[in-house]
Amino acid sequence: MKILVDEFIPYAYEIFKDTGNVVKIHSDQLFGREILDTHCLLVRSITKINKGSLKDRKLIKFIGSATSGIDHIDTNWLKELDITFSAAPGCNSIAVAEYVFSSLLFLAERNNFQLKDRTIGIVGFGNIGSYLNKILQVWGITTLLCDPPKSDDGHKDKRNFFYPLSELISKVDIITFHIPLINEGKYKTFHMMNKEYLLSLKPNTILVNSSRGSVINTKDLIDVLEIRKDIKVVMDVWEGEPEISANLLNQVTIATAHIAGFTIEAKIRATIKLYAEWCKLIKKTKKIKINKFLPNKIFNNIFLNGNITQSKLNKLVNLIYNIYTDDSLLRNAIITQSCSFDNLRNHYRARSEWFSLKISCNNYETFDVLKKIGFNAIFKPNF
Repeated sequence: MKILVDEFIPYAYEIFKDTGNVVKIHSDQLFGREILDTHCLLVRSITKINKGSLKDRKLIKFIGSATSGIDHIDTNWLKELDITFSAAPGCNSIAVAEYVFSSLLFLAERNNFQLKDRTIGIVGFGNIGSYLNKILQVWGITTLLCDPPKSDDGHKDKRNFFYPLSELISKVDIITFHIPLINEGKYKTFHMMNKEYLLSLKPNTILVNSSRGSVINTKDLIDVLEIRKDIKVVMDVWEGEPEISANLLNQVTIATAHIAGFTIEAKIRATIKLYAEWCKLIKKTKKIKINKFLPNKIFNNIFLNGNITQSKLNKLVNLIYNIYTDDSLLRNAIITQSCSFDNLRNHYRARSEWFSLKISCNNYETFDVLKKIGFNAIFKPNF
């Protein structure tokens, strides 16, 4: 069987090679001649799957998207064709949550405030939002939630109540979005954040978007930022990407190229998830462990003495990820026109998750907190 793969899906060849002939190709060429005899197609979020894109699809029995979101896939149409589809929801939850936490640590340290003194609103309580909520609460931060579908279903979180967006905005100092893009209907999220909501943000609010660019009305955001210089924005996703607004880029505090979920661990998890679903379809039993593909650790062991503070946590995070580097890369690429938005994403360096840091702690509370927020912490009282 032939397996046609977007060349930028990591380890797809190594993972899928025992189930067929794996052909890696640029996303622009996925629907050329190579598609004619393809049985399994693996894509990313930049590739749209619909009636127009898959005309010659007689042999295709499986389509996998190495993404958490599926707004680029016409799933109803695939069902009509009896084509099995799988995405990888949840595989990037840790990556995105750590990106958001890292960005907030960066801003807190730069602006000399403690995150524990702020209230954070999380819009969307799915895989990413719930994990982010957990680690923020472990750090001692008050969180408020907004998720209309879950609220209407009677879903209750043990430590939180679901607020309407208008009420949430009036109560929080930081707001972060983790929702799918829904263009119409009762739970429409397209341009959810409009001028009215943006103007009602509390003074010095931090706004973070790592979900979908069109969740925020770009024109409204630009207009509001012209008036509200106090608002700080962390923007990883952009309306209209890969073409992005240079005007908005100039006004946001932190700008990155849709890479929040791009840890090496998240990418491998996604590929393994698709492999598992493909194996189910072709009735092949095979298990692959993520550790087989992880790079060697940069730091073998770190010893942390005493209590953990925000400053210490920020230094630990910076050992493996400094968000300012990604901000600089995007701004430089757009200003100098030296690199496209897509190229930044396609050739993004291998970023690791916090668990890649092995930290020995002689303070139990420090060990407990670090372990619960995702670090590979070990309690050693007498190191």
